[in-house]
Amino acid sequence: MSHGGAGGGLGAQTVGAGQLGGGAAAAGGGEYRELHWTVSSVMDSSRVSTCLISMLLIVYGSFRSLNIEQEAREREQKKRNESMTNLLTGEPVEKEPTDKFATLDTMHALCLPLGASISLLIMFFFFDSMQLLFAVCTAIIATVALAFLLLPMCQYIIRPCTDGKRFSFGFCGRFTAAELFSFTLSVSIVCIWVLTGHWLLMDAMGMGLCVAFIAFVRLPSLKVSTLLLTGLLIYDVFWVFLSSYIFSTNVMVKVATRPADNPVGIVARKLHLGGIVRDTPKLNLPGKLVFPSLHNTGHFSMLGLGDVVMPGLLLCFVLRYDAYKKAQGVTSDPTLSPPRGVGSRLTYFHCSLLGYFLGLLTATVSSEVFKAAQPALLYLVPFTLLPLLLMAYLKGDLRRMWSEPFIAQQPSKQLEV
Repeated sequence: MSHGGAGGGLGAQTVGAGQLGGGAAAAGGGEYRELHWTVSSVMDSSRVSTCLISMLLIVYGSFRSLNIEQEAREREQKKRNESMTNLLTGEPVEKEPTDKFATLDTMHALCLPLGASISLLIMFFFFDSMQLLFAVCTAIIATVALAFLLLPMCQYIIRPCTDGKRFSFGFCGRFTAAELFSFTLSVSIVCIWVLTGHWLLMDAMGMGLCVAFIAFVRLPSLKVSTLLLTGLLIYDVFWVFLSSYIFSTNVMVKVATRPADNPVGIVARKLHLGGIVRDTPKLNLPGKLVFPSLHNTGHFSMLGLGDVVMPGLLLCFVLRYDAYKKAQGVTSDPTLSPPRGVGSRLTYFHCSLLGYFLGLLTATVSSEVFKAAQPALLYLVPFTLLPLLLMAYLKGDLRRMWSEPFIAQQPSKQLEV
């Protein structure tokens, strides 16, 4: 899938910290009681779960991406050593692709909000006629993403039983036993989701999508990150706040909460299998994370995958830069010793992750205060991007991070007389 298609698909489902289902009614009587109700609503189990899971997905996806990059470098070094040996012995050199990442450039960052808007309008106007296609494509993509999410667990389980040997499946490629096991588990989960429509399985598929996109999609610089997040902020605000004035309904919420007919039910209806049609539930597509409240029956908190993935790409970028800077020993001035203190120990990743938490908390409070769905990126983008820009400026890394953060800079050589 292309970069724009992936981002557009996620962005089309993006909703702020809104709600799916009925919420609890506020008890009247006094500002204190209303404030107490607001605080208790913010601290509801569904809200807390949404916040914790989204942050864990970003952290896990970012470190998974960093680990994949490290493994790729190690394989490249191993191949280089083997190629030197093969050149001496005359054996052929086996080549394999090393770049598994999709890197967004400036054009992608500018076009992605437009592509997301087009995807959103297509789903808004033609959802009924294309819902089977949406459901099938989503299930296929989620199966692959969920297999990627489950792979480390499967590797841990199967490691004592296998030697890491790869099995060939013709043109499909060669896979390890752990990869086959994770794919089998993923297919089973998706099939059970199709048959039951359970929210927990939908969340598992959404988590897989989040981790896969954060791990394999790269932002090359702070410039591209700023363009992308700013464009998506405008996109999010327009479709949540302003779309109702044009389309007489909130397009973002309408698309995100609209259930799709079950593919099994559609096929059974065409085959005139009435019993199966009655038993198949409608499906909420995994474009969002949904968590029920333990205290208020029927109350759900919802966060769009785009509100996890897009800030997650920024945090993955700064984590890679932190690791690169640590490995290269890069400082703003090579003649100066690294600063000491709390500020020096605070990495860009820590700063951005804290900003993401504060932005998500602000979005949650706003949704309770205004009693309406909020464009989460309206809060997440400023809280993550602005502190990062300020911190990079204070540390002297802003110019480097803005354009070419991962290109080693050679110190200027001065002639000594």
